[in-house]
Amino acid sequence: MSTRTEPTSRAGLLTGVGQVLLASRPLSWINTAYPFAVAYLLAGGEPGWALVVGTVYFLVPYNLLMYGLNDVFDYASDLANPRKGGVEGAILSQRWHRATLWSAVVTNVPFLVALLVAGGLASGVVLAVSVFAVVAYSAPGLRLKERPYVDSLTSSTHFVSPAVFAIALAGGRFTMPVVATLGAFFLWGAASHAFGAVQDITADRGAGIASVATSLGARRTVRLSMAGYASSAALLLVAGAPAALAAVVPLVYLGSVAPFRDLDDDDCEDANRGWRRFLVLNLVTGFVLTQALLVAALRT
Repeated sequence: MSTRTEPTSRAGLLTGVGQVLLASRPLSWINTAYPFAVAYLLAGGEPGWALVVGTVYFLVPYNLLMYGLNDVFDYASDLANPRKGGVEGAILSQRWHRATLWSAVVTNVPFLVALLVAGGLASGVVLAVSVFAVVAYSAPGLRLKERPYVDSLTSSTHFVSPAVFAIALAGGRFTMPVVATLGAFFLWGAASHAFGAVQDITADRGAGIASVATSLGARRTVRLSMAGYASSAALLLVAGAPAALAAVVPLVYLGSVAPFRDLDDDDCEDANRGWRRFLVLNLVTGFVLTQALLVAALRT
């Protein structure tokens, strides 16, 4: 009997680990680790344990906290959402909800303690704001994701705050070009979240979930997203060289969502085509920006 139980238990454990990892959205890991690592190095941070710990933290545990909480507390509405169940959002079996929550806590706490020790008051405050935004987005009683406009601002904070934290941790200066670049990143993130919410208008309204898109409707939300991308490009131009060269990036996203500017609420799910294109664009633009940064580093 023991020989039969052991393989079964091992298979169950592997399934649980796989479910928890899936809840962390591996496709999105780079979206938070990359801003931290690049900002840390550009701010003059020395390669060392703080860089490694921070990069690993924002690669996996941070995403497990962010998306794991979302999958657990959005379980009922996700079941009714036709696009959930793949790379765009797992439908996490209730069997693994408690394991996911515990895994998020257990993997986050050691990294957070280490990063607080590595930095000072300023970086600690930024890290606290970052983690609060992640938890408050999905957790019952807060649910910032259900507060129109605040939802997009909070979501953008999830991706910009690792870069802000990295600069503070490295002892970098928040000069006008740096602030303008971070502001452009923030507008890009808010615009992206708003557009992403368009495809869920019908599902969210059916589940009684409010969002920037359910509040404004498809057409106005897409146009707000376009304005956000345009403003992001303008801020990068204000930031001056070399950041100004990246102004073309948000314009590419603007062009990607523009075909949906007259979308009706009844056809909101058509925006999923644009969202899938957005996921691909993230990989392409990330690669291009990385090559540009490497070339700039080699020339200095």
